[in-house]
Amino acid sequence: MFDSERILDQQQKHTTRRLFLIGGAATTAYIALSRLSHSHVEASENVHGTPGEVTIVDFKDDGTRLGKETVPKILKSDRAWLDQLGKNSFQIARQADTEMPFTGVSWREHRHGIFRCLCCDTALFSSQTKFNSGTGWPSFYQPIAKENVAEREDVSLGMARTEVRCVRCEAHLGHVFNDGPEPTGLRYCMNSASMRFIPA
Repeated sequence: MFDSERILDQQQKHTTRRLFLIGGAATTAYIALSRLSHSHVEASENVHGTPGEVTIVDFKDDGTRLGKETVPKILKSDRAWLDQLGKNSFQIARQADTEMPFTGVSWREHRHGIFRCLCCDTALFSSQTKFNSGTGWPSFYQPIAKENVAEREDVSLGMARTEVRCVRCEAHLGHVFNDGPEPTGLRYCMNSASMRFIPA
């Protein structure tokens, strides 16, 4: 390799690393500013969502699959959700905020069990598909049942992402990315504040 090629290769590596670090710092700064801007929580009596029924897969707390069932969607006012969840989980699960990385209770949870929706108790993820992504958020390569989560396009923050929500109550859980491990190649990057862990 010529010296000029070696220098160019080193410059490209430094530029890529610099962009990665700047992007990470910018994301962390945005989340911090977002948290400050939400210091006062507005919770109206308005009910959001569309009434109806959904089909989910039910699970025992030990992860045993019980089968599909059709259940009514859970709709409540913002005030009722805030009273049930508290400020932090309300902002994340009901207002699509994001918790700071490495602060949630379940990003370092390694026991066997399942993760349920904090809002409606629907089974969402199994510890068997959880992996350490190094991001500071609990990460999974697939949901416990695809029927239990809904995905939709999210173009906030000036980028296109795929948001993940609980199918029964529409709680914001996080986002899914295509940089995960085998067998799916997906990384479901979730917020601890939207889920509760049930040890088996």
